[in-house]
Amino acid sequence: MSTGSGADSAPAPAAHYSPPTPRSGTSAKSSMFSSLRIRNYRLFFVGQVVSNTGTWMQRIAQDWLVLGLTGSSAAVGVTTALQFLPMLLFGLYGGVLVDRLPKRPALLVTQSAMAATGLALAALTLTGHVQVWHVYLAAFAVGLATVVDNPARQSFVSEMVGPKQLQNAVSLNSANFQSARLVGPAVAGVLITGVGTGWAFLLNGLSFVAPIAGLLLMRARELHVVERAPRGKGQLREGLRHVAGRPELIWPIVLVGFIGTFGFNFPVWLSAYADDVFHAGAGAYSLFNTLMAVGSLVGALLAARRGTARLRVLIAAAAAFGTLEIVAALTPSYWPFALLMIPIGIFGLTVNVTANTAVQMATDPAMRGRVMALFMMVFMGGTPLGAPVVGWVTDVYGPRIGFVLGGVVSVAAAVTVGLLLARVGGLRLSVGWRGGHPHVRFVPRECREEPAPA
Repeated sequence: MSTGSGADSAPAPAAHYSPPTPRSGTSAKSSMFSSLRIRNYRLFFVGQVVSNTGTWMQRIAQDWLVLGLTGSSAAVGVTTALQFLPMLLFGLYGGVLVDRLPKRPALLVTQSAMAATGLALAALTLTGHVQVWHVYLAAFAVGLATVVDNPARQSFVSEMVGPKQLQNAVSLNSANFQSARLVGPAVAGVLITGVGTGWAFLLNGLSFVAPIAGLLLMRARELHVVERAPRGKGQLREGLRHVAGRPELIWPIVLVGFIGTFGFNFPVWLSAYADDVFHAGAGAYSLFNTLMAVGSLVGALLAARRGTARLRVLIAAAAAFGTLEIVAALTPSYWPFALLMIPIGIFGLTVNVTANTAVQMATDPAMRGRVMALFMMVFMGGTPLGAPVVGWVTDVYGPRIGFVLGGVVSVAAAVTVGLLLARVGGLRLSVGWRGGHPHVRFVPRECREEPAPA
């Protein structure tokens, strides 16, 4: 049984594509937690709650340990780069593997490998033998596991829930991650202060028991069966051609690439605003990140209520995200700036979830691993590439100019991609007045009269 809808059949010609109305498989709004009614997904979700919290704990403890061992912020940056490097180098090949392999056994292997890494770091740290190269090696090992784990988890969601619940499940995964982002660092701070970094590594390693148990307890007969791609030559090129030939895939990926590279450099901007603009120190930096995480959590829960993944929602959310960044960059006062982090988090998360769901639903299931690997490589891998550029602009011209640059690029990307999708879909912009207010929408080019009210 296929997990897809009509988008999973042979690709339609570009001329028949209508960008404003793609849906994720259902036209009605779903309840906020509807996908949790599915037993397999419920087991997966609970396991990820525990594991994501442990992952955030390890991130904080890892950076703190490297800083303590070296006294160098550059060394912390090297650790982060090593964790992202495998995705940049091997992400597409990971997608090819995921399309060939059964997802559940693959995830059992990757989750076990990450657990072993956390436990090894815990043993080295608690016994006093840890050196900085151990942390570098552990970060690189986690990055290698992520090359397969990330696209496997992304594509396995559709096998657990099917097309009608896909957007809800993707949104709840994001809410899960954002919740852990609020809890994990706080727990890590208590552990590091109270008993040391080694215990944070230990708890992270043990946290993988939950997702591994969840995978083992799943009922294979209740999964939506997807035909796996056979081994063969040219599968990587085949995946790239699949994306390049379909505007409903390539342009959302291009959009999230620009936003991920230039619009999501918040560690650079928020630390600069806390220190150089508002002179409020580490507490302000923590508050900015917390408020953005709250906004991201709200955005994920709101996305979980929507039963559709329309590309016009993606374009509108991306434009709103960039506009809010520009407004925040020019805000002179501390508290208005801080509170703007909440809507920025909401729209940033909406971009991520909507693009993720729309791309998955428009992809042939046999290609989904490769397509999602490309999606995650572009979205996650862009930030380390854009951060030095944005950081240089921030250092030379000031935090406000750096933040404005990120917002301007995001808005420009949203407008450009929106117009390109409209052109591909044979649409034009209709501007008029309705009830004393401006009314703007895309309509078919051949439609010359004022559109009827929705």
